[in-house]
Amino acid sequence: MTAAQVPAVIPAPAFEEQYVPMLVGDPMTAGRFTAGGADVLLGPAGTLIITEADGDDEPARSGVWNAEEVRLIGPAPAPVTERLLEPPWGTDQSSLPIHIAVRAGADVLYLGTAWVSQAGTTNGVLTDCELRFDTPLNRDLLDRVRPPRPPRPPGDMPGLAWLAQVNGDRATALEQFITGWYPATGVTSGPTSGAPSDATEPLPDDSSSRLPGGLRQLYRLAKQRPGALGTQNRILPEPNLRTDPLGEMLVFGVENQGGFFWSLPWDLDGPDADPTVWFREFDEQPLAEQEPLSGFLIQFSLFEASMGADYLALPRKLTAPQVDQLTQPLTRVPLRPFWPWVPTHFYVAPGLVVHVSSSDGETFDAWAGATHRSALTPLSDLPLDWNRFDG
Repeated sequence: MTAAQVPAVIPAPAFEEQYVPMLVGDPMTAGRFTAGGADVLLGPAGTLIITEADGDDEPARSGVWNAEEVRLIGPAPAPVTERLLEPPWGTDQSSLPIHIAVRAGADVLYLGTAWVSQAGTTNGVLTDCELRFDTPLNRDLLDRVRPPRPPRPPGDMPGLAWLAQVNGDRATALEQFITGWYPATGVTSGPTSGAPSDATEPLPDDSSSRLPGGLRQLYRLAKQRPGALGTQNRILPEPNLRTDPLGEMLVFGVENQGGFFWSLPWDLDGPDADPTVWFREFDEQPLAEQEPLSGFLIQFSLFEASMGADYLALPRKLTAPQVDQLTQPLTRVPLRPFWPWVPTHFYVAPGLVVHVSSSDGETFDAWAGATHRSALTPLSDLPLDWNRFDG
């Protein structure tokens, strides 16, 4: 019997007695370990990961995340780390297969094989591992292994009161969005690297008083909510701020790989109340963002909130009519396009941020990020082709 012949639903005792030896080899020589609430069996014929059916949406617990992905959360014992991270990973025919199963009541549901797509370690210990199914789950099976949960009440998700202030009191809009989206952690953000190589001049000791009010406000918010400084791109922490070699521009934001950065005019006589933000791609000429700093910081915060969200919906390339379908149940943020390189608009709902970008006006890229799985519900029935959908 091959793995392809394993039934989808098996009584738990039969699975342990009959199918586990077939999937991993002699159970007498197989090791059994746990990681993040999952059982991991390592045998001479393969690896078997058994999680629990879970509708609680706990990012810190092992389990099926969506139709394409299962997550194993560490810290994992050394044998599990070694087995899952040893090359070649699961897509290579010479590696041992990785089988995925889920306990659901008195039954075990066999989901097929998967391969390691991404993994993180700390001091050589596996802390998190994403595995991709060789064959994505259909919706009925996904609902059995990751039972649907009722939508959260609107009051339990970040609201949209900040929208009313976007073209009025933008400082209030920024604060309401950030404090609604990011729970206070009590962790103070610290210096990080990432300043571009041509931003080398340290600021004078009294620089804080010369920073525009929008930046000072963001740094204040980030003391309890470090995520406000970004996850994909970054607003540089205040100790890392530098001017350009001429001392004319303050570099304050960088792309995660250093490919582009944002800067502000640096005026020794004091900052403009709401200065122009300049975007620059490495050696290219700088381009002005369409919104001044007050609007830019709202846009930057929306972009990073969606990029760093736990729950994502990522459609493939879209046409203009498909963008209309995607954004119809949402509210457009009334700001001019963000990011002159690839103009980007934002659309929101409670607990949900969607950004839509296009460089040619004909084909579009979209990215939706949510604070909770049920916030993706408005998108679930759209006739779109998804790269990933966590709803």
